[in-house]
Amino acid sequence: MDEVQKRLVRTTKGPLKLTFIGEIQRAGSYTSSDIHPKMDHLVCFLSGTLALGYYHEVMKAPKIHGHSVAEDSPFNEHLVLAEKLGRTCHYMYNLTKTGLSPEIAYFDETGNDDELQIRPADAHNLLRPEFVESLFYLYHITGKPIYRTWGWQIFKAFNKYSRVKSGGYTSIDDVRNPDNVRPKDMMESFWFAETLKYLYLLFCDDKHVVNQLLDKYVINTEGHVIPVRV
Repeated sequence: MDEVQKRLVRTTKGPLKLTFIGEIQRAGSYTSSDIHPKMDHLVCFLSGTLALGYYHEVMKAPKIHGHSVAEDSPFNEHLVLAEKLGRTCHYMYNLTKTGLSPEIAYFDETGNDDELQIRPADAHNLLRPEFVESLFYLYHITGKPIYRTWGWQIFKAFNKYSRVKSGGYTSIDDVRNPDNVRPKDMMESFWFAETLKYLYLLFCDDKHVVNQLLDKYVINTEGHVIPVRV
């Protein structure tokens, strides 16, 4: 994460000040101009991962005389970055006319107001789980209601533009056009295994269940709940 923060973390210069993770265009030596200002929706998982690291390394750290031994931990900075990335991922949804995120977003670093851009080839939405996964961790670790608000907005958008009247949900081809989202007639299995699971857990008020998941289980890439055995 030190290297990611040093080399890949960028922030737009417009009024929104969107923090994103760029991509290195070529291996080896490079300059800042070699960073491609694009971020896949897939990267939105990182926000939750950083929050989870903060939870275990800071919130669960032992205390001496009432003070956490991890007060000066670099994981505190990780939570700050987690929330900044979460905010950017929210805008990936909130800035489209459907309220659904594109597969890939590009960011303008020149100071223009159009800080987040969507190219036609990347305007599809595949019902992906990465951001609602991060919202699950962000809400239950920070307790901030805004993360539930964002999750509910996303769920309503899925219901409005992805739900199929005969049953199920479909990926769509164009999140920019609410009048013609061009449904793809395809529902990925991770919609059930991950996206809906994390939305359900985001709104779970059973602290015992949530704490068990945070403390004693790993939820892997495909949303399988695996017990930690030490």
